[in-house]
Amino acid sequence: MAFSLGPRAASAGYRLAVFDRIGSTNAEALARARAGETGPIWLVAAEQTAGHGRRQRSWISPRGNLACSVLEVIDTSPAVAATLSFAAGLALEAALRTVSLEARMRSPGSENVTFHLKWPNDVLAGGGKLAGVLLEAETVAPDRLAVVVGTGANVAAAPEGMPYPAASLRDIGIDIGAEDLFGALTDAWAEFRIVWDKGRGFGEIRRLWLERAAGVGQHVSIRSDSSTISGLFDTIDKDGCLIVVTSDGRRVAVSAGDVYFGAAASVGAT
Repeated sequence: MAFSLGPRAASAGYRLAVFDRIGSTNAEALARARAGETGPIWLVAAEQTAGHGRRQRSWISPRGNLACSVLEVIDTSPAVAATLSFAAGLALEAALRTVSLEARMRSPGSENVTFHLKWPNDVLAGGGKLAGVLLEAETVAPDRLAVVVGTGANVAAAPEGMPYPAASLRDIGIDIGAEDLFGALTDAWAEFRIVWDKGRGFGEIRRLWLERAAGVGQHVSIRSDSSTISGLFDTIDKDGCLIVVTSDGRRVAVSAGDVYFGAAASVGAT
């Protein structure tokens, strides 16, 4: 089965570049933007050898897993563009639900799996990290940003030796291919990209994201470099910052960091 756009993405004017093997789909998308590519275009690879996540952490995607990026050139500020990552998380969660349902229809009796969004950019399932989103942006003209949203998903296998639990779709009983997830993702992206509407629809994106979020109302610790903030995960604000209510009643807005929930929160804080 070959990678292809979903029908909604194709009708919305997205184009597609497919690679057998590549260092990083995000890096390739940014290079194309610097060379004048304006998108919208999806880039997907059967194998990614030099991908990365937040804080330059390695994200290698072997064959069978999904590594892809979408390039959009938009006229908005970097701060507003950053909220597009929440639309990307919603699109990824929706795509995972779609392929999960399709897998259950093919194999009646398969377990119903619930996916949760972990701030700021992960999808959890089966007790581990299943997928992640990385947004990168560069100015390519006055008031024009090349925004690249990369997605990595553990379809066939989860990495070992990670500092956090990881899961794959195969681990949790969902037998689909990376090509299936990619097609569903491109269609879901086309939908949530319209809802986001250059940031004007972030209020709705925020509402939908919170409905699917992991850990709301629970104890949480966020570690960023040398500092740690602990308290209750209350919400995300209009800028996408995580709002933590500390033990002394302060409401603290956190813009970046590694999140730990529940029992793991005390471990993450050490």
